[in-house]
Amino acid sequence: MAISFLAFLFLELAPGDYLDRMRLNPQISRETLELMREQYGLDRPFLERYWNWLGTVVDGTWGFSFAYGTAVAPLIWARAFNTLLLSVGASVVAWTAAVPMGALWATRKRALGPFMAIATSLCIGLPELILAMIALVAAQRSGWFPVGGMASIGASDLTYLGRARDLAWHLVLPVAVLALPAFALLTRHVRSAIEDVMGEPFVTRARSFGISGRRLVVHHMLRPAASPLISIAGLSVASLLSASFVVEVVMGWPGLGPFLLDAIQARDVHVVIGGVMCSAVLVVAGGLAADLAHYLNDPRIDAR
Repeated sequence: MAISFLAFLFLELAPGDYLDRMRLNPQISRETLELMREQYGLDRPFLERYWNWLGTVVDGTWGFSFAYGTAVAPLIWARAFNTLLLSVGASVVAWTAAVPMGALWATRKRALGPFMAIATSLCIGLPELILAMIALVAAQRSGWFPVGGMASIGASDLTYLGRARDLAWHLVLPVAVLALPAFALLTRHVRSAIEDVMGEPFVTRARSFGISGRRLVVHHMLRPAASPLISIAGLSVASLLSASFVVEVVMGWPGLGPFLLDAIQARDVHVVIGGVMCSAVLVVAGGLAADLAHYLNDPRIDAR
């Protein structure tokens, strides 16, 4: 509730409203603008408008979009699914690659240390905006990947499997752009977490029994090292969502990013609030999932 109130307040403090562009049109009379202002409730006090919006949250509509002329909830959920698809895909790719690479770095530090340090620093230092632009130029010149969108022309005529393949093909570039910096950062965290448990007595004892290599890492070191990594996974949801908004805008992925940008420019208040609240829900859900994973990894943690 505090997030929605602050978002409403910041939009209220910003100059102008949804009808500003219409005021520039000489064909629209002042009387018509006043009627529209009354119809949209823009003439009412701030607290009254906020209270009315809370009522729409209860009935599930999440307000009314001035630009689209419909309830906000269906518009938000459709694009939230697209954002979730992109973010979850990038997260799965980043973690799948970071865990073995971080473990390899920790166990073969002399051979891989300098190379991995330089490579991960470069990946972390490159903003998603630059990576997205490089990926778009490469896709445009090579023709290997689609440029923008999440479906090809005529994809609706394909079979279910064909549509799934087309969607996966459109996911490759944005997922790669979003996953690369996350992979570099997570690789460093995995390396650090495994190095922290390498000197523990149970690892030394396992080595004394002749256990080494991949078996030592997988069966004896990964689970004790998982606790800090789970915390990082929960905290990374917010950064991954913010990065996905940038990637969506640049690469034309129809998620919450472009939708919110258009709504902010148009001052479509309820759409902006709905997008902010949806993002907050996703961040909270990521934190709850991390807490549950903590408990499943170590049942000794107090579930209360």
